[in-house]
This record gives sequence, C-alpha cells and structure tokens, in this order.
Amino acid sequence: MNREIPKAYSPSEVEEKWYKFWLDNKLFESKPNKEKKPFTVVIPPPNITGILTMGHVLNNSIQDVLVRWKRMKGYEACWVPGTDHAGIATQNVVEKSLIKEGKDRHALGREKFLELVWKWREEYGGTIIRQLKKLGVSCDWTRERFTMDEGLSHAVQEVFVRLYEKGLIYRGKYIVNWCPKDHTAISDDEVEYQERDGKLYYLRYPLEDGSGHIVVATTRPETMLGDVAVAVNPSDERYKHMVGKNLVLPLVGRKMKIIADEYVDKEFGTGAVKITPAHDPNDFVVAGRHDLEKIIVLDVSARINENAPEKYRGLDRYKARKQVIEDLQALGLVEKISDYKLSVGECYRCHTIIEPYLSDQWFVKMKPLAEPALKAVREGKIKFYPERWVKTYEHWMENIRDWCISRQLWWGHRIPVWYCNGCGELEVTTTQPSKPCKNCGGNSYRQDEDVLDTWFSSWLWPFSVFGWPEETADLKFFYPTDTLVTAPDIIFFWVARMVMSGLEFRKEVPFEHVYFTSVIRDMQGRKMSKSLGNSPDPLDVIRDYGADALRFTILYLAPLGQDVLFESTKCEMGRNFANKIWNAGRFLLMNRDKLGVTSAPDSSVFDFADKWIVSRLHHTIRDLNVALNNFRVNDATKIIYDFIWHDYCDWYVEMIKDRLTQPITASGEDAELTRAIILANAVSTFETAIELLHPFMPFITEEMYSLIDPVHRGSVMVADFPEPEIRFINEKVEAEMELVQELVTSIRAMRKEANVPVNVQVEVIMKPKDEETLEVISTNQSYIRRLAKVESLSIGYNLHKPSTSASAVVRGTEIFVSLEGLINVDAEKNRLEKEITRLKGSIAGIESKLGNEQFIQRAPAQVIEKEKTKLDSMRLSLAKLEENYVSIK
Repeated sequence: MNREIPKAYSPSEVEEKWYKFWLDNKLFESKPNKEKKPFTVVIPPPNITGILTMGHVLNNSIQDVLVRWKRMKGYEACWVPGTDHAGIATQNVVEKSLIKEGKDRHALGREKFLELVWKWREEYGGTIIRQLKKLGVSCDWTRERFTMDEGLSHAVQEVFVRLYEKGLIYRGKYIVNWCPKDHTAISDDEVEYQERDGKLYYLRYPLEDGSGHIVVATTRPETMLGDVAVAVNPSDERYKHMVGKNLVLPLVGRKMKIIADEYVDKEFGTGAVKITPAHDPNDFVVAGRHDLEKIIVLDVSARINENAPEKYRGLDRYKARKQVIEDLQALGLVEKISDYKLSVGECYRCHTIIEPYLSDQWFVKMKPLAEPALKAVREGKIKFYPERWVKTYEHWMENIRDWCISRQLWWGHRIPVWYCNGCGELEVTTTQPSKPCKNCGGNSYRQDEDVLDTWFSSWLWPFSVFGWPEETADLKFFYPTDTLVTAPDIIFFWVARMVMSGLEFRKEVPFEHVYFTSVIRDMQGRKMSKSLGNSPDPLDVIRDYGADALRFTILYLAPLGQDVLFESTKCEMGRNFANKIWNAGRFLLMNRDKLGVTSAPDSSVFDFADKWIVSRLHHTIRDLNVALNNFRVNDATKIIYDFIWHDYCDWYVEMIKDRLTQPITASGEDAELTRAIILANAVSTFETAIELLHPFMPFITEEMYSLIDPVHRGSVMVADFPEPEIRFINEKVEAEMELVQELVTSIRAMRKEANVPVNVQVEVIMKPKDEETLEVISTNQSYIRRLAKVESLSIGYNLHKPSTSASAVVRGTEIFVSLEGLINVDAEKNRLEKEITRLKGSIAGIESKLGNEQFIQRAPAQVIEKEKTKLDSMRLSLAKLEENYVSIK
C-alpha cells in the first residue's frame, strides 16, 4: 500500500477532525457498569462569566490525563463537566449592560431582570465550555450540569431545609463583611487582605464632669459617629479610676460610659479603645457582654446615614473621615496622627474595601460540620497532593467561623424561607407553603428576598450532579468520586466545604485524592491576571502551537506544588515534540508501505538495538504508571518525553536505518521479509509509545494510531493502556547501551570541538578498560561507527595514540580520534585543559563529601559506595587525560 503522509504535522486539521470523531462515537460517555470499576472526576465548575485561562488549561489538562489514563486501564471513567452561576459576577455583568442602556434593575423588577440574566447565560454562559473542547478534554458532555438547573436547585433547597431542621442554620443580626459596591454580604473566606499605609488617629473624648479627657486610638475616625462606649482593660492601672465614668461623644453629644473589658489590648495605642458595635466585629461582641446599643451610621453604600448628625449625612466614608478629623482638630480634640500599617480587607471579586456592617443574615453553624471533616483528612481517608496543604486545611478547620450564606442579590438560589404576610411567622420548606399559617391561620406568604451564597450550591457538586437527593443509579455507582483537581486558593471556599457536605449528607468523603495545581505566573513571577494583561489567550496559543503542544508544555513545566513561569514561546518545546513524533512515525510508516511484504512483530530477529529499546520501553511503562499512580503528572511527562525523543528517535531509529537499507541476506525476498520484521518491531514499539503518550497529547496520538493501521483500527483512547512485562527488562543490555551512548557522544563531542565537517568520516582508536568493555565495543562497533561517523575503528590494549589526535576517557576506556590534517593543536590542548579542570573540580567535590563525617554517618552504605566508585573512575580518567595532554605535539 502506497500512501502519502504529509511532511508536516498540521494540528488544526487533526484536532477538529478527531474531536468530532470522539463525540460522534460517544467515546466520552459513561454509564453505570457492573463489569467495570468506576473512576469519577467532577470538574471544578468555572463561572459562566469566565473565559479560558492558563490556570484552566493546567487544571483541565491534569484532569484529562488522569481520566484518559484510567479509561484506557479499563475503568468506567466518568468526568462530569458543568458551570457555576457565579451570583455576584453574573449579576454585575448584566447590570452593567442595563446601565449602558440607561436602565436600572429595580425599575425593571426582579422577574424581568432574572429573565435577562437567563437570556445572557444562554447566549454567553457556554463560552468557556466551548473553549475547553478546543483543549481536547474528554468530559462526558451528556452529563453537563449548571448549578442553577432544576435538579441542583432542588438539592440546594433540600440541604437548606435539612440543616435548618437540624439547628445548623439560623438567622441573626451580626456583623458581616459588606461589599458597598455589590450591596451584599460576603463570607470571611471571600475577603482578601492587603497591607496598606494608613494612619492611627489619637482622639480626645471629654469626661462629662469636665475633669479631663481620655485618649482613644483608632484607624477609622468616621465610625466614631456610632460610638456607644470607650473600653479599657480591667487590669490597666492607668484607667482603673475612670471605669464607670461618663463621657460626651464629640460632634454628636451622646453620653456614654467608660467600661472595662478583657478584650482590650493594653499595648495598642493608648490602651483605651472606642466601641462601635454596628461597625466592628470585636466591638459587637463587647457590646453583647455589656448590653450596649448598636447604632448603624453607614448605609449599604458606605455613606453616612440618618443616625449621624445632619452635617455628615450622605458623605462617602472617606470624605466623612476627612470632615470628622477637620472638625475635631478645630475643637482641639486631635492629640496626634501617626503613620500605621493596616491590613485592609477587600472583596475578592471587585476589590472594593469591605465594610463591617450590622445586618440580618442567614448563617450555617460550621463547627459541628467541620469536626468530622477534619478527622477524615487526619485519618488519611482523603489525601492531599502536595501533602503540605493538610496543615493549611487543619488550621482553617480548627479556627472555623460560622458561614454567612445569605446574599443581597437577585441572581442565585432564593432562600427557601417563607414569611406569613399576616403575622410574620416563618416557614422553611422547599416549596411555597400550601397550608394556612400555624400562628394566625393566614394563607398569604412572601419568600425571603435574599439568595444563597454561590458556594452553597458548589459544596454539593460531587453528589448533586448525580441526582441527589434521589438515590439514582448514577449516584450509587459514581459516588464517591475519586480525584479532585483544583487550585489551592479555594481550599476553604470549596474543598473543605465539599468534605463537610459529603460526610453530612452521604456519610462518606466525596473524594479520595485532592491534587492542588501550581500557580501560573508570567516570566517576572507575577500571577497572571486580566488586570495586569499578562495572561496569554489559550486559544491564541492553541492556534499558534496546537492543543497538544500547549497541554504537554504546561504539564512539563508544572512540578507538583511549585509555581510555573510561563510565556507562549515555551510551547515551542511541545510543538517540537509533536513534530519529532510525526517525523519518526512518517519515516517508519512510509518505509513500511514501500515494502512489498508485511510482517507481524517477531522477537526472534531482535538484535542488540531491539532488545535495548524493548527493555527501555517496559522500564518506561513501569515508571510512567508509578508516576501517575502517585499523581506525579509532571514526572510522567518527562518519562515519556525522554523515551520518545531520546531513546526512540535519537538513538533507536538511527540504529535501525542501516538494517533497513543495507543487504541482509543473499535472497532479495528474505531481505525484504527481514526488513518487514525489523519495521514491524520498530512500529510495534512506536505504537506502544503512542498509547503511553495519548493521555497527554490526545490529538497527534489518535492521528498516528490511525495511520499505523487505518483499516482495522478503533480509537487509541479505548485501547488497553500498556502494562510492563518484567521479562523484557534487560538491565545488562541497558548498561551496555549506556556505554555505547557515552562512547558515541564522546566521539561526537571531539568532532565538534575540532570542527570536523559533518560529512567527514574519522579514524578512531579505543583502548578498553577491561575484557567486558572490549566485548561490548567489539559486538556493537557497527553501531558506534554509524552513529559517530567513524570510517575505521581499531580496538585493543596495545594500540598507540596517533600523533595528532583528540582524546577522551569514558569509564576508563581511552578514545583517540585521529585528526591528521583536520585539527588545530592549540584548540585540542585548550579542550583538554577545560576537561581536566572540570574533572578536578568534580573530584574535589566528591572528596569533600566523603570527608564529611555527617554525610558518612547519615548516607546509606550503597550511596557511599557509589560515590567511592565514581571517585575512582574520575581519578583514572584524569590521569589518562593528563597523560594525553602531555603527549600532544
């Protein structure tokens, strides 16, 4: 069969063709199958407002590697995709579009506004999903879920009701983190803290009796308008005589007391602090202990409200601060202002500075849920990769606070709480009450206006996507899931909460392994972000380099637990790798097609090169499976890259070229058959390598797999993943090949140093170290000659060094390359000087190590012995090099 395989690999044509093939043939789909073990992964659902980032590329490439690998190993692999409704972010996007049209959501009304949001979601919400498909991910798209679809919404309502009935959800007036821009509360975990330069203001509060004043230190003087007391530590001798006395609040005129409370830090400021219960979480707690009034002086936009003197009403918090200080200075009530470092909380979405704000909110009691979740990780039921994140998880769980779950938005899961319009009595139920009010008998109800925190649906993701609360066949088969791949910055938002919900509602952990991905940074070490404009568009990178190149490169660059410095040009490595694979496959297949006969692989004609490559192949299979089993995806890329690029393409393919072109037997027919067998063996190894590579580079492997057998071939993604056969691993052959490689590499290096033209054959003399080395060199001299472009190779113990030659020592074997008429003597001397200097440095390093008592005491005996052997070999090489240097004329 003669066919033309394109000279160059074209990613765009191949990627579109094969992704359609996989979808058309339903190769990503999964269903409960008693004949197989399940392997389940749920995608961290990206926001519907999001677009593909390099972080998504890394995260989803890792997931796809694991899913494709397990699918090939015979598991019923189920990868559930989906998107998150992203309450605040999505509502903001739609509101901004309304503002551009001169409209307002409040004027529009809730129902009409939500219709617009759903319309926006239909139009734009699937963008990131379409982009993920370009990356080649093998999600079961028939299972795609959305956190606001009907089934997941039912799960959210069910969980709220169950937790409420269990006493784990409550409503209360508490200080929350309030975003003045988005007009909603956010949880503690959604606040990002930044260090900022600020001021510490020392203010004088006059005593009512006119006998003096007390000085308080504050970073937020505008909130003094809501002060209800000044507190001191009861053990502070400076203020004991003042406790119980009345003060007059400047600018307001309100009378208030000096109280004693252990909360006060005697070392902060003056040791006296103002108490503003409605605008500080610590002051709120103090006020509860002392039964103090809570006066709110800021509105939802962080402007001064009607509870403050008229002069300040309507002022933004920062303008109010300036005005308050000016007025206090005019009264002589500012003692001093000093520079101060502040830890300022920002909204993690819009970066507006958070305002502590007193309001009615819904909360989840977290401590009862956190205890079993903490125990599960400590007992090893869930393993973290890298393991260091366990400490972070433990710290958060041990210091967990109740979770504020209500949000003052319209887009989201509306809280399933209903209030009687007659008496205000509340009912918590998944549907609107149909019976009369238990308290007053009324039949009219209104639903709570707030929606639930987006994470309240996300924490149910591992089981809600399979139909919970119904006991579906999917839920029974695919839950609990196996592996979660996620970014470490949502360990609190999402990972910990999923563990809690899984144990609470399914009585088992939601996953067994959690892989925390690296952070992708630019070449300056900055985290990639839209605001910095330093994040390349992955679709542009795919267009320029191919999806396989992008996937492989980013996996290759991302060691477990370490950040990645990335720029698009680094994908040249992945593209070059794809081209190397294409060229090797094309060479083999076109040679195979040219022959008039075909053959199955046959180990009976294995020579040294065949035995070596098969041994290396099974070493690679073993090491790759071990790496993936231990979630060392980055190591796995290096294992398969080294085998294909170096072992197979650089060495093996070059070694078999002579056997394919030179006469082998007297019979032309026998020669063709032998060549067919050699090619069959080579193609068989290449095919296995393609199967190993498929999870990492799915497109080029599928294309090459189809080219190997275009007639009777299914997809590589459902082929059996290779398993190592120990009988093929031959350590002796591999050791011998290492020697051959070192000898060839040494000759090539000497040729390069002496500027010997590539097409010039050289004469080489080798003086082996011992009989074993002599046998290896003699047996494989044809390979050495071909690979190093050697015209004649003389091997023996009593051979003499040519008068003009380059020399080297490899494992005690002396090599001389005759350079008569080719060499610059001074250049060769310079080369030997450099090599002698390098060896002396290496010898000194090993001698220092072996002279270190701590190393000798701690290192295993085999490590010490290995260092001693290395030292002996280096000393022998040095002696011979110095001898050769002296002999150069």
